[in-house]
Amino acid sequence: MIEYRDRLVRDWKLDLVVGKNEAVLKEGRTFPNGRATRVECCGLLKKDALKQVLEEHHFTGVIVGVRRDEEPTRAKERYFSPRDKNMEWNVEDQPPELWDQFKTDFEKGAHIRIHPLLHWTEVNIWEYIERENIPVIPLYFANEKRERYRSIGCYPCTLPSSRTRKTVRAIIEELRATNTPERAGRAQDKESEDALRSCGGMGICESVGPNLACNGS
Repeated sequence: MIEYRDRLVRDWKLDLVVGKNEAVLKEGRTFPNGRATRVECCGLLKKDALKQVLEEHHFTGVIVGVRRDEEPTRAKERYFSPRDKNMEWNVEDQPPELWDQFKTDFEKGAHIRIHPLLHWTEVNIWEYIERENIPVIPLYFANEKRERYRSIGCYPCTLPSSRTRKTVRAIIEELRATNTPERAGRAQDKESEDALRSCGGMGICESVGPNLACNGS
């Protein structure tokens, strides 16, 4: 994934900002080291690291690739989703978005998450990849062990599924017939029923499928 990211940055001449929670990594306060649960590790290395980047670069908004069909909590998201001055998400206080009318004027100090793919499905993503011939990392396709990934996160918490699909078209046909959730291989979801809300309450818990989530000011 890192090689794929770096290649796109190089080819498209992007200004890449990488954030790490260096303090936590130095302390070894992570799940692989046995010093945090999966959900706690996710929050420390993703949510807190992102918060540091936003504060350092004074970003007031982020474009994110989350989708409503991924998980029940995300079904409550909005296309323009505000966070308060502490960057917390109040799932019970979301602006209505009726008839394609969106609220874009929020109180001072609010931070906005913009979700342009919110209504897309997993199948829609792969259909778009096929139509536009978008390059995809090999992890999404079956390997010699007949395993592939549908949703990719940190390596200790992401499990492959037993699948033989080796092409984009085969994946599309598989998804049209399956009842297995996209995030079935994400171990942190099994650790806590509200894992995504706990570690992604700020609205960015992970990369989502083969989408690119971009930060912007």
